[in-house]
Amino acid sequence: MSRILDQRILLLVISFSASVQSTKVLSEWKKCGDPECEKAMSRVQATTDYLGPDCRYLNFKAGEEIMVYSKLSRKNENLWTGSKGKDFGYFPRDAVKVEEVLIGEEVEVLTKETDFLCLHEDKYVFE
Repeated sequence: MSRILDQRILLLVISFSASVQSTKVLSEWKKCGDPECEKAMSRVQATTDYLGPDCRYLNFKAGEEIMVYSKLSRKNENLWTGSKGKDFGYFPRDAVKVEEVLIGEEVEVLTKETDFLCLHEDKYVFE
């Protein structure tokens, strides 16, 4: 009986730590094409396959086109956010090459907690 209880506690701890990790703030600042981060900043092409560590990340294959909407700044400048079809998420900037710049000037804004939640089927997933 105590072994089953120990296993359940272990699963609860693992589940909680995964939840905390998936809502972790990756940066307090980001750069966008406008204050609302609605304008696409650039069009990029994947130079390598990428599989992200969790549901907040955009997975892609080399050669696929991605529209970039924001770039994390200050604390974590390596991560950009963008979309490929209906998929949206973070990816490392060194996994892509810029094909076309669509904005003239970047605007730096504070991130929001919702920037770091998983988005599934147009709904935020609160883990």
